[in-house]
Amino acid sequence: MKLNALTTLICASALAAYALPPYEDSLQARAASVDNIVYVTNADKFCMMVPRDPHTDIGDSERPGGTKTYCSPDGRYSSEQGQLPSDWWSHVQFKTGKGKNGERYAQLTGCIRPSHLTRLNPNDDGGQYDSSGGAGGKGNPQGSQCLGYKHYVELIEPSANRACIKCCDDPADCPTNKDTQGCPAVIKGDYYNCD
Repeated sequence: MKLNALTTLICASALAAYALPPYEDSLQARAASVDNIVYVTNADKFCMMVPRDPHTDIGDSERPGGTKTYCSPDGRYSSEQGQLPSDWWSHVQFKTGKGKNGERYAQLTGCIRPSHLTRLNPNDDGGQYDSSGGAGGKGNPQGSQCLGYKHYVELIEPSANRACIKCCDDPADCPTNKDTQGCPAVIKGDYYNCD
């Protein structure tokens, strides 16, 4: 009996060592794999959702299994994630603060080089990924999350050489109903007249 109790205690301790950090409690009960998680720490450490398959329009990737997390070289923390080229952004602005109702957010806005990532079609007008839209509000891709925040919204617009991502605690700061209006309408920030 004592051996079983000791074995149980050792197993519980080992599992606790691999438990998620406290800030991830806000991610609700949805379990996400590392290739379905985005995050924004700064302009050098971030992960974004992109099409899983090469040369895919954003809209065509909006299906189960059609996307994968790609991270900056400094932001990638798992071999299950893709790596964005170090020159993915030609101009980028990182911003953090309090949103409409005083809740925190972190975002990146700016110009990208879509031809530097084989997952994209440079002539694609783009589309949106998010954690709270899609069928039944379960996200697009379903179950995707922003690490440390309750919501996120991301747009990639290859034909405009533009992208944006915002992680937020208040869904009002990450609107999912403007997906056809483009980055500047969804996430206010600097877009440097991307060409």
